[in-house]
Order: sequence, then C-alpha cells, then structure tokens
Amino acid sequence: MKKIFNTVIIGGGINGSSIAYQLSKMGRKVIILEKHLLACEASSAAAGMLAAQAEIEQDGPLFQLALKSQRMFSTLSSELFEYTGIDIEYVNKGMLKIAETEEIALEVKKQVTFQRNWDPAIQWVDSNEIRDMEPALAPSVAGGMYLPNDGHVQPIKLTQAFAKAALQFGAEIRENTEVLSFIYEQGKVIGVNTNKGMIHCEQVVIATGAWAAKLIKETGLDIPVYPVKGECFSVKPEAPVINTTIFSDKRCYLVPKQNGEIYIGATMAENTFDKNVTPGGIATLIERACHLVPQIKDLPWERVWCGIRPQTGDGNPYIGEHPEWKGLFIAAGHFRNGILLSPITGKLVADLLDGRLADDTLLTSFRIDRHNEFVH
Repeated sequence: MKKIFNTVIIGGGINGSSIAYQLSKMGRKVIILEKHLLACEASSAAAGMLAAQAEIEQDGPLFQLALKSQRMFSTLSSELFEYTGIDIEYVNKGMLKIAETEEIALEVKKQVTFQRNWDPAIQWVDSNEIRDMEPALAPSVAGGMYLPNDGHVQPIKLTQAFAKAALQFGAEIRENTEVLSFIYEQGKVIGVNTNKGMIHCEQVVIATGAWAAKLIKETGLDIPVYPVKGECFSVKPEAPVINTTIFSDKRCYLVPKQNGEIYIGATMAENTFDKNVTPGGIATLIERACHLVPQIKDLPWERVWCGIRPQTGDGNPYIGEHPEWKGLFIAAGHFRNGILLSPITGKLVADLLDGRLADDTLLTSFRIDRHNEFVH
C-alpha cells in the first residue's frame, strides 16, 4: 500500500526546513526531500545577518515582511533550543551601516530618518562616536547608522534546528533524494517522482532556492529566479576586534560570530552556478574589508567559501500556490534575505497550506503568476 503524506517539501535548506517545522507542529504528515544534504547550499554559505533595516531601504511588502520576521527570532531561538537542544547562536548586539564618505553620509542620514518610523532606537553616529563604539574602524569612516536591534544567527544551526524540531513532531527527511518530476491528476499535483521512486501526497512545496525555476518549468511556468554567486572568507583573531556587525553599501560586511570568527562577504556574480572560490573575488573582499577595518590584514586567516543565492526579476521572493496546478506551492527567491525571512516564510506557507491565508493581501506581492509583469 502506498504511503501518502500531507505535504512533500522539495529542498532541505533554511526555508524548506522552516516550513516543515511549522507544518509538523500543526500535526501534518510532512517529508523533506533533499537532493544532496540538508543546508548544503545557500543556507550553509550565508553570514546569518538579520538586517531588515540595513539592507531594505524603502517601505513595501518585502520590508514589512522582513520586520515581522526579524521580530520572531528572539522567541524562536528559545523555542528551538527547548525542542532540539540546538543553540542557533542568536546574537543581538546591533549593526553599524557605514558611511565611508561625507557624500554617502548624507544618504545614510536620510535612511536614519526613514527607519526611525519603525524603530526609534535607530540613530546616526558621527565619526567620533562610531570609533568610540568600534575603535578598529578606519579613521576615514565619516559615520554611520546604528541599528541596535539588528542581529545575526548561525544559519547552519538554524536550519538543523528547524529540521530536528520537525522530526520531533513526526516529519521525515530523505537526503540524496532528487525530485525529477511531478505526478498530476485532474488539474492537481498528487505526488512526485524521485530518483528513488514515487511519493504520493496532498500538497507539494518547492523550496529549492536558485534551482526553483528549473523544477517549476516542468509545469509550463517560467519564473525569473536566477543564481547570484557570493564568495566569502573569514579570519579568527585571538581577541575580539569588532563587537557589532559592520555593513557597507560597497557590498562588504563583517560579522563577528560566537566562535571568534569574523565572516566577511560577499561578492556578487549573476547567472552562474559555479561555486569555485576565485582569487579575484577574495582579493576584492580583502581590499574592502581592510579599508573599513585596517587590522583585518594582520589577523589569522581561517577559511574561504562560496554560495549561490536565489534572486528574482523584481527582487521579491515567490510565496504562493501555482496558478494552474492545485496543490503545488513555491517558496523561493529570497536572495540575500533567506535567513532573515525564514521564520515568517515557514509560518506563512504553513498557514497557506492549511487554508488560513486565502485572502492575505501581503502575499499578493509575492504571488507566483506576477512574473508576467517583470522581465529579467
């Protein structure tokens, strides 16, 4: 007799695991199918910043979604530790968005005024104040926006905690299991064909990040989810060099992790799945990082790595049901905000599959069939 699940989740990354966790808590019979290993792609490459107000600079559905998700992390951290014993290393020591010149300072000051509408604690700090906070910053830094409520987590541990908690609530996880196609019946998706056989279900969720477009194309739908390669490196000083996350608009960030490492990233190369780390990419990051924090050049080298982030044509993720095939859903295209948005994505998709969000206006901005309005 064939085994039928309520939900098949394709992809064992941060969002697939978060969705599995939320659905399993509802008592649904869930299975995660991962082509390789859990958290093996973007979820293991991210720095884990929860930078809702540093990265997103204008109001809109994505910004509001990010704020909601950011507020979930404190409770989520305790909840996941209680269920799994995994510490997701939630650190809430704030972030400094750096203005490297007086010209950039004018723009960042405007952002401070805007962002204080949602967090009155956000403030501008001048060149003297910012070095009082972070003495290692270069003398050339003109000031910055201090976001005391921006933090970071350890993405691999967060993904593992979501997955382990889902297991605690009865979910199944099958690694090294690739979904090859869907099983259809009367306008509905009722299962998947994998490299290890068929699996029947009531609903399917595609949460495969930058690879989502390839899989969903089988349904006759083209969505502009494309890969953006990012290279990173880390150093590991004997004593702390910075306390807060340092974020620059020049595509460089420095994130001090609990194990002593400072994560430094990330380059951006569009439309490639090549995960090779390049001397040119790392050299660019080293130059930018040393410009911000000169002491970086003398710190012990730790490691390099690379990840593939999923970007979309309009910069918004896809969260919703397929416009033609019932029972088929997607949650992909979170780009640089996958870790930040994982709690709210899990909750929204679980509620959507449970029939609780049929009229949610926020989700209209992330619907799957909006792709016809945007061309990449």
